[in-house]
Amino acid sequence: MTAIKHALQRDIFTPNDERLLSIVNVCKAGKKKRNCFLCATVTTERPVQVNVVKVKKSDKGDFYKRQTAWALRDLAVVDAKDAVKESPEFDLHFDKVYKWVASSTVEKNTFISCIWKLNQRYLRKKIDFTNVSSQLLEELPKVAEESVPSGENQSVAGGDEEAVDEYQELNAREEQDIEIMMEGCEYAISNAEAFAEKLSRELQVLDGANIQSIMASEKQVNILMKLLDEALKEVDQIELKLSSYEEMLQSVKEQMDQISESNHLIHLSNTNNVKLLSEIEFLVNHMDLAKGHIKALQEGDLTSSRGIEACTNAADALLQCMNVALRPGHDMLHAVKQQQQRFSDLREQFARRLASHLNSVFVQQGHDQSSTLAQHSVELTLPNHHPFHRDLLRYAKLMEWLKNTDYGKYEGLTKNYMDYLSRLYEREIKDFFEVAKIKMTGTTREGKKFGLHGSSGKLTGSTSSLNKLSVQSSGNRRSQSSSLLDMGNMSASDLDVADRTKFDKIFEQVLSELEPLCLAEQDFISKFFKLQQHQSISGTATNEAEEMDGGTLSRSYTSGVPQTILSEKDMIRQMMTKIFRCIEPELNNLIALGDKIDSFNSLYMLVKMSHHVWTAQNVDPASFLSTTLGNVLVTVKRNFDKCISNQMKQMDEVKISKKSKVGILPFVAEFEEFAALAESIFKNAERRGDLDKAYIKLIRAVFVSVEKVANESQKTPRDVVMMENFHHIFATLSRLKISCLEAEKKEAKQKYTDHLQSYVIYSLGQPLEKLNHFFEGVEARVAQGIREEEVSYQLAFNKQELRKVIKEYPGKEVKKGLDNLYKKVDKHLCEEENLLQVVWHSMQDEFIRQYKHFEGLIARCYPGSGITMEFTIQDILDYCSSIAQSH
Repeated sequence: MTAIKHALQRDIFTPNDERLLSIVNVCKAGKKKRNCFLCATVTTERPVQVNVVKVKKSDKGDFYKRQTAWALRDLAVVDAKDAVKESPEFDLHFDKVYKWVASSTVEKNTFISCIWKLNQRYLRKKIDFTNVSSQLLEELPKVAEESVPSGENQSVAGGDEEAVDEYQELNAREEQDIEIMMEGCEYAISNAEAFAEKLSRELQVLDGANIQSIMASEKQVNILMKLLDEALKEVDQIELKLSSYEEMLQSVKEQMDQISESNHLIHLSNTNNVKLLSEIEFLVNHMDLAKGHIKALQEGDLTSSRGIEACTNAADALLQCMNVALRPGHDMLHAVKQQQQRFSDLREQFARRLASHLNSVFVQQGHDQSSTLAQHSVELTLPNHHPFHRDLLRYAKLMEWLKNTDYGKYEGLTKNYMDYLSRLYEREIKDFFEVAKIKMTGTTREGKKFGLHGSSGKLTGSTSSLNKLSVQSSGNRRSQSSSLLDMGNMSASDLDVADRTKFDKIFEQVLSELEPLCLAEQDFISKFFKLQQHQSISGTATNEAEEMDGGTLSRSYTSGVPQTILSEKDMIRQMMTKIFRCIEPELNNLIALGDKIDSFNSLYMLVKMSHHVWTAQNVDPASFLSTTLGNVLVTVKRNFDKCISNQMKQMDEVKISKKSKVGILPFVAEFEEFAALAESIFKNAERRGDLDKAYIKLIRAVFVSVEKVANESQKTPRDVVMMENFHHIFATLSRLKISCLEAEKKEAKQKYTDHLQSYVIYSLGQPLEKLNHFFEGVEARVAQGIREEEVSYQLAFNKQELRKVIKEYPGKEVKKGLDNLYKKVDKHLCEEENLLQVVWHSMQDEFIRQYKHFEGLIARCYPGSGITMEFTIQDILDYCSSIAQSH
């Protein structure tokens, strides 16, 4: 341990001007044993500082390093664990308790004794030594310390420093003297006794000389001793004064400590008073409601603008007082509890008064609006609710306050508003639609012709377009067809155009009146009830089942949205659905009426409704208006599809007369009318795709039905029916320029051309029948392999037979045959399509082609015979021209 102590002093404490007084080898209690040293040290410079230093062996070598140091003045308790039984455990209480286990009890006791002595010597505090043997705490003997020059080490009172080592190393001078002495006595090595005896004699001589010198200077010694005695007396006096000064300073220190503690208590008291004042000011500033606000809440006028503003300000102030964030402990104060209860009573009282007043306003508005319904009964306009909205919006901030403070009364007001307004709007909207139905059907002669009565708003008889047989019911189609056709003779198309234009204007006016009404009401609901209507849209608007009966708003949720949460946007839509619950049924009734008046009205309604739906969805795809118009649009689209299906069904059921020629089929003319009307209606429309799909269905049905009728025709040749109708279809599509029917237009042109050619060839086979049969036989022989120049040697086809057949068709007979052919073609063709000249010209060209073909066969098969036809090409041209002019 001594070697370790010297090593620590040399390596650690001497560089820091410290002296190591005591050391103990310890390890921490209860943990993995890792040894370290606790060292008690003092500084070599004044003022002396006493420390307890923890020294630990380095992990990377055999040297020691200083780890932790504590000032002895910070030590509060030294706990030796047991004063009777020896134990190596002890605790040191600094900023926390440090538990140690010494390597031996002796080292522990020595270290604790050193701590006790250092405390008594250098510190003015009492360290609490518990469970320490009284033998270790004996007081040190009072030993007068000698003054030493500055810079030299002083010994610790009580002899606690180590003694000087017994062995002292010779200095250089001493070594030199010994060597000189030993050189003078060469025998010192071989005869040590003689050398020692010689040294003894010389020492005695020196001692005698010293004594004589001392005796000679006795006087100076006495003087020196006297001076030393006086110096000692002076030192004693100085020590007495220093002791008295120290006692005085000790009392001053105690007084200063008391003053410092007193100042600390005063400062603490002042701090507490400031904090208390801050808390009181906080409560007073944030939980004190002005008397004017209290009076406004209790008696404020809710009818005037000034009174409403005062009540609004008072309500906001009350809400701020109630919502103040109290600090911990405030809610336990009796005054705070009283104030909170007072605020609750004020809130309940004002909320009840506000709800009662607004309910009265809602009821009064219903009565006021009902009185204005009469003046709108003859006009197709809806009453304006803007004044009512303007008056109610003054209460918007109070409604927001009510929503935040008493949601039950807010919800009750919402329900009452919906109840009153739904009845009011129901009366207004039903009267509005009644006027619209009267204007569509009314008591005019057009309405009576269709058996319509505007007073009831319903159809009392079967209705149909003038030439839309497809719309009639199957039960009365035949019974009414003749009367409708008779009416068609009375400028039916003009009547249809006028009625449809009138219906289109009325329907557009209905939608134009409903749209701003719904938007204005939705905007008012959003502002008055403080509901946010412009939120992010997570998906497309869907038809949702909504229920609003009872005292609370409820809704069935989809798309994973929690059912317990009802967004403000959904509340707006639910309120609109409740208030305007009659709009969708009334629109559907109006659409049904328009469809019964004329099925083609569905085209107008589809375009108008699509435009309004598109406009509404651009504003808010999930709004009530967008959803409602979208639902109605589905009905309109369904009626449109039904109109197309009925026309296709009419084509399937069409019957033609067996006694008269067919001409242009009715459904072909109806398709032309439908296409012309649709193109005028759907110009730049959003639902053009629906019309294009309908076009494709209709034109294919027309093609199939034309072929069906042509096959069934007995009076008119099939080719004529196909030619005329497909020519009409081609002309219609060419005129209207419908892009989606380009393929069908080309197909119609091809069918028209094919059947025109077929009809011409079939008809031209009759005027030169024998000649045709003769040359068909010639071509058959050639086809069998007979050379053309050898055909004339066949008995049935020799030159004599050819001349005989040609003589049967002189120019006069040919002209007569062509004249008969012209008359027959004239009987086959209808006048409205005006294809007679086209067909006659085609026949002329075909006849000339056949004539050239016959001459070519004569030249090849009967060469050099000189046989020619009895008429020329010029004769044919003259015959055809004269026949056409004569008719």
